[in-house]
Amino acid sequence: MIRPPNAAPAEAAATVKITDRYLLWMLGQFLRPYWRQLIIVFTLLLIVTGLSLLPPYLIQLAVDDPITRGDLSGLIPLGVIYFSSILLVFALRFAYLYLLQTVGQSALLNLRQRLFEHILRQDMRYFNTTPVGQIVARLSNDVEALTELVSTSFIMVVSSLVLLVSIVITMFVINWQLALIALAVLPVMTAATAFFRNQIRRTSSFLHRLVADTLAFLNEQFNGMLVVQLFGRQQLSFQEFESLNSTRRDTHMRLRDQYTVYASILQLMTAIGLGMVLYGGGSGVLAGWATLGTLIAFIQYQQRSFDPILNLAEQFAQIQTALAAGERIARMLRVEPTLTEPEQPTPITAVRGDVRFEGVHFHYEEGAPVLRGIDLHIPSGQFVAIVGATGAGKTSLAGLLARFYDVVKGRILIDGVDVRQIAFGDLRRMVAVVPQSPYCFNGTVADNLRLFNPKITDAQMRAAAEVACAAPFIERLAGGYDHVLLPGGGNLSQGQRQLLALARALLHSPEGILVLDEATSNIDSETEELIQQGLRQMLRERTSLVIAHRLSTIREADRILVMKGGRIVEDGTHAELLARDGVYTALHQRQFAAADDAAAEDAAQVNA
Repeated sequence: MIRPPNAAPAEAAATVKITDRYLLWMLGQFLRPYWRQLIIVFTLLLIVTGLSLLPPYLIQLAVDDPITRGDLSGLIPLGVIYFSSILLVFALRFAYLYLLQTVGQSALLNLRQRLFEHILRQDMRYFNTTPVGQIVARLSNDVEALTELVSTSFIMVVSSLVLLVSIVITMFVINWQLALIALAVLPVMTAATAFFRNQIRRTSSFLHRLVADTLAFLNEQFNGMLVVQLFGRQQLSFQEFESLNSTRRDTHMRLRDQYTVYASILQLMTAIGLGMVLYGGGSGVLAGWATLGTLIAFIQYQQRSFDPILNLAEQFAQIQTALAAGERIARMLRVEPTLTEPEQPTPITAVRGDVRFEGVHFHYEEGAPVLRGIDLHIPSGQFVAIVGATGAGKTSLAGLLARFYDVVKGRILIDGVDVRQIAFGDLRRMVAVVPQSPYCFNGTVADNLRLFNPKITDAQMRAAAEVACAAPFIERLAGGYDHVLLPGGGNLSQGQRQLLALARALLHSPEGILVLDEATSNIDSETEELIQQGLRQMLRERTSLVIAHRLSTIREADRILVMKGGRIVEDGTHAELLARDGVYTALHQRQFAAADDAAAEDAAQVNA
């Protein structure tokens, strides 16, 4: 695995300076497996460069010898060599470009894979703080920019530089006086390149940030379209997008202007340089220190020397864009997850489900504690419900057990083993979490139950659906288990998605600890009863934590934990807590009083 040096958490990685040298090192790591092919490419490139220098020299020989003497037969061998070199250049150039494209695409395939795997290794803190649009932009736009760099711009730059240096050397070998005249404009071209390099780089980087911001905005708007339409935010959303879109256009125009001015300066210098060669070379021919053939050859070499310079100019904006994209990819690759696999994980052979929280403190942000000194023992097989007001720390407690985050202080043990010493794969099998809003992937019902794992058999899948009481609604769907779901499960109800999630949890963690995060908070009573039936079967003889919104769903719990301000303030059965006349009693009275008022209002409307 390629691991960049100085890897750091997201906050630190965002401020680390990424140099061009580091970017070349990063690309080199992905190109290293193909070093043999690259040697062949550069060998062919050198041969092509050498052959490209031959035609002007052949013209010089033809003008100064057979043409001057009127010997047309002497032109035949020179003509054969001339056209043979052109055909050979064409064939060899095709060969090295084809090979380089293959190498470049293979290296970038590895980069995409490495980047995707790197993102998958990140913990929930990263996904909570990084917009999805930015992640997508790195995997799409930024990698595509690097694709252009490796497969096209890189070889054009190298070939242009090699050709330019070779032409300069050849010109000095043929006639050093004309060479000095021809190269007089190079300092101006070099100064222009140095000046526009930084400007184009900054503008390209800003443009790509705008692209990522646009993708993030679109993702947010489309995912929240229900809220946008419910509250009539279409006009505001339109104005926000118009602002982003206009800024993106203006930045494109600024980048175009910078490149146009840069290219125009180079073209002007090209014309001036050619004029200087014509004047100086003509003077040399008249003075006798240059021949007519030498002048014609120099004109061709001069034109050929400007071709690589102009090619460099054309690729300049693309290179700066690619380097800016590479900088963002490098920053992402430097970000290391705050949660790491244990170096020597404790082997797990069986799951009893005994859970202990010992002095657990936790916060998402420094200075804003969420959990304050939690001490809790949940014996194996116990059904524990957690209740409390919003922000009490219920979901955080469950998330720490599944190790979506690490404790700030204290420790959490499962069967006597600290969760930080358990491999992630084992921990995910030991702790199954059913979130309040379970997600469905594009695919069939069976795909979403199996999570695309072909090792899970139909019999196992159907058995889990039966236990979770999901089988009845699945079998009523068109196609049953082969019914195709819309993105996010849009063609299922909230309750159906919840039943599907219960079956999925049972299928992938048949004996582990079950954590339900307010699984029945947004569903109707009929579906709630189905879920309760499924839960009663799933919770038999297995440890379970149920974060409850409706207190009616947890009366059968072995224990009920009441949380307030990040602490467990009450612990007992439903009857015991009601008898204490404490926080749980107040919650119970408030919830059932509201339910009684709603029922009375409904009855009054019916009687009316």
